[in-house]
Amino acid sequence: EVQLVESGGGLVQPGGSLRLSCAASGFTFTSYYMSWVRQAPGKGLEWVSAINSGGGSTSYADSVKGRFTISRDNAKNTLYLQMNSLKPEDTAVYYCNVRIAALWVWGQGTQVTVSS
Repeated sequence: EVQLVESGGGLVQPGGSLRLSCAASGFTFTSYYMSWVRQAPGKGLEWVSAINSGGGSTSYADSVKGRFTISRDNAKNTLYLQMNSLKPEDTAVYYCNVRIAALWVWGQGTQVTVSS
């Protein structure tokens, strides 16, 4: 069974940092692009960042560029999102996802709340 499990969310003050993790199982992790997507309260899904299978190519939404860093550990089948200089507008549920054939697989999400 293909499975993605996010962790690492929580409550953090503006300017703080968090590192999200996404543990993958049930597929050949090393073969796939991985992405992070978020959904703020009352809003639609927003793509955040993506990384290629080898980890050498990354991309970011303008809203997080320079503050967030995506990475992966293929030996541990784990995707990461290091989030620095967090802002209240980063408050959202963060999901990792992967497209396998024509199917998008999503984790259950992890809540990030940025508030003083």
